[in-house]
Amino acid sequence: MEVTQALLNAQSIDGTVRKHAEESLRQFQEQNLPGFLVSLSGELASEDKPVDSRKLAGLILKNALDAKDENRKRELVQRWLSLDQSAKTQVKSCLLQTLSSLVLDARSTATQVVAKVAGIELPQKQWPELIGSLLSNIHQVPAHVKQATLETLGYLCEEVSPQVVDQDQVNKILTAVVQGMNASEKNNDVRLAATRALYNALGFAQANFSNDMEREYIMRVVCETTMSPEVKIRQAAFECLVSIAAMYYEKLAPYIQDIYNITAKAVRGDQEPVALQAIEFWSTICDEETDILEEYVGDTTGDSDIPCFYFIKQALPALVPLLLETLLKQEEDQDLDEGAWNIAMAGGTCLGLVARTTGDDVVPLVMPFIEENITKPDWRQREAATYAFGSILEGPSPDKLVPLVNHALPFMLSALVKDPSNHVKDTTAWTLGRMFEFLHSSIVGTPIINEGNAQQIITVLLQSMKDVANVAEKACGALYFLAQGYEDVGLTSPITPFFQEIIQSLLTVTHREDATESRLRISAYETLNEVVRCSTDETAPLVLQLVSVIMMELHKCLEAQNLSSDEREKQSELIGLLCGCLQVIIQKLGSAEATKYAFLQYADQIMGLFVRVFACRNATAHEEAMLAIGALAYALGPDFAKYLPEFYKFLEMDLQNFEEYQVCAVTVGVVGDISRALEDKILPYCDGIMTQLLKNLSSDNLHRSVKPPLFSCIGDIALAIGDSFNKYLMYAMNTLQIAAEMYAHTSGFDEEMTEYINSLRNGILEAYSGIFQGFKNSSKTQLLIPYAPHILQFLDSIYMEKDMDDIVMKTAIGVLGDLADTLGSNAGSLIQQSLSSREFLNECLTSEDHMIKESAEWAKLAISRAISV
Repeated sequence: MEVTQALLNAQSIDGTVRKHAEESLRQFQEQNLPGFLVSLSGELASEDKPVDSRKLAGLILKNALDAKDENRKRELVQRWLSLDQSAKTQVKSCLLQTLSSLVLDARSTATQVVAKVAGIELPQKQWPELIGSLLSNIHQVPAHVKQATLETLGYLCEEVSPQVVDQDQVNKILTAVVQGMNASEKNNDVRLAATRALYNALGFAQANFSNDMEREYIMRVVCETTMSPEVKIRQAAFECLVSIAAMYYEKLAPYIQDIYNITAKAVRGDQEPVALQAIEFWSTICDEETDILEEYVGDTTGDSDIPCFYFIKQALPALVPLLLETLLKQEEDQDLDEGAWNIAMAGGTCLGLVARTTGDDVVPLVMPFIEENITKPDWRQREAATYAFGSILEGPSPDKLVPLVNHALPFMLSALVKDPSNHVKDTTAWTLGRMFEFLHSSIVGTPIINEGNAQQIITVLLQSMKDVANVAEKACGALYFLAQGYEDVGLTSPITPFFQEIIQSLLTVTHREDATESRLRISAYETLNEVVRCSTDETAPLVLQLVSVIMMELHKCLEAQNLSSDEREKQSELIGLLCGCLQVIIQKLGSAEATKYAFLQYADQIMGLFVRVFACRNATAHEEAMLAIGALAYALGPDFAKYLPEFYKFLEMDLQNFEEYQVCAVTVGVVGDISRALEDKILPYCDGIMTQLLKNLSSDNLHRSVKPPLFSCIGDIALAIGDSFNKYLMYAMNTLQIAAEMYAHTSGFDEEMTEYINSLRNGILEAYSGIFQGFKNSSKTQLLIPYAPHILQFLDSIYMEKDMDDIVMKTAIGVLGDLADTLGSNAGSLIQQSLSSREFLNECLTSEDHMIKESAEWAKLAISRAISV
């Protein structure tokens, strides 16, 4: 096959030529994979071939080794490992040869592919000579070879974990990289590649950062590199500093003063990409110190793993003025662009983090700036002062802030309506939202919103919701937090008299021509939901009136015909928002006896609309409709059964939706809701549901986040149908046992994986709990006896691991109780023989978490009954 021509044709603008070429490449790959990969690597390595065919060859090679999807990635790794050895050797040799190509595109593609192969082979103890041969390249004369090699080392460090490379090789990599960064290196491409490589290699440098001399050397070179004449190199060096702050915080004390000087200079005078990284350094230090202090407070021994050096507190007098200066560097069009990020925004974000880290200490340093600039004629100064005020509202104590907020509130409300600048109004509305979010709730002594000013606040916010889209969106946000503050107040709240007007204004916003700009429509619906959720009994009749309004809107949406793909996208989003709104209304009205009956008259129509939503192919709309149906089932209880004949096929369809796994996860949760609502009325559908749930659990293609709720759902079904579950018992218990053995141990996993395993354990335990409670008081409880030893063994092993979180602990002690409660004397002797049941029970009885303690007291009672029988 003429590979070069096929690769060029695959990039042709003529669709027929392109399709034909893609097809012949695909056939070559399927019929002779080793030959295909060898041809591609030869194409990439050959200096005689056109740049375009070499580039595509490299890209196809890379995609043959790696994929975003975890399951696909595993397949590709296995496929490469099982390839013929000589083919692999040829491919690798061509790749290394390409690193010295004169063509930049070919070189840079090869750097990534070499790293992908290394990512597969090094953990398998294959290709041991790779790092050595790369390091020998570093001493070669042509700068382009050096640059490509450093780039490869950087990607390699990104692909493999530090455990895979031995310390001697790590030292050599770091030496090569840091030498490449040195000012004595005259080639900027080499310096840039070296600096970026260090960024990826920092995770390997644990031992080197613990060695004073080596750390000194690395830090000196990084700091010197921040002074490079080349802007990209300076930016990359600051990115290294940010990463060092996150990984090696506890090693920074000797350098912090120098770093302050370097960062201050960059923030004040360097180009934006560099200045942004310099600010990011201080934001990262804030994050580290906040984490340490939270852990310190949360840890009863008052002892955190890493000491806090209070860098931010010490730097406050210099750092705060520096950040306040950045607030004056706004851009003319900054808030109109979604996702905009500039020096002023970065500075304000960092100031907010500083306030969270240092609390009250920041306030006296910021107030003079606010007072000086808040009334200046230049919009930049007024906006900066407002932004500074909004930024420090989370962190300092209410005692410190409430008097300032009470003083500022009338001024802010006036600015929101009268300020001539859109920027100032946008930031003012955001700041009001922060005031309501952090300082307005029942816990604050002097409320900042009272009978006296509630009307003015609401009037101003509703008026601002008619302003341009970005200001209106922030005004909706402020109203959201205003409503949320009254969530726990109970009977009456100062916003009750304005309820109808608020709802009307929010609905008007959702119909604005520009509602899709600045997230305005989404924000209006979120606020509408919050206002409904926090409403009082007094306004229930108005919420009831809202049902038919939202149903009408949803009906109109579902009727819309002949839409362009862009309009259809917006329509699907709106359908999702309307279903979300109905869900909140259903929960609100369905949970109070006073309104439940009146609301249930609409149930048939609402369910009819939800079923129509499943005809539109949009994941978000499906998800929201499913959640709303779950709420409806909860409100209706056993009466929901009449909808199942029609609804079941959609339930089944979404349980099989592995592609849009969030939809699948939500549907699993809704099956649980429906089981709890219908109890044994769900029996006719259980064969189909249980078959699908067990199939999902055994699938490798389902996203891992769906697995924990799948287990819990089995528990919900068992609880709903009682001992009728016995026809599924063997299959369910077998699946649970395999999973329990897999997830009993977490040693060697990182924090994120341990957290995931805990969520799986909790799901497994909830399944056991549902099954045991379902069989309680039944004549068939003896069917469960054979499974008890294994369950106790599972409880033993997760207790011994000492890494349960509170949620698992509560469920686990509950299962121990269920076991005793359901099996009585049959469980008593087994529990007495268990290695750790007594210790585990005692630990839970003395827990500070009252939920765990309560479960443990119940379990203790059940166990003592079982033992005494």
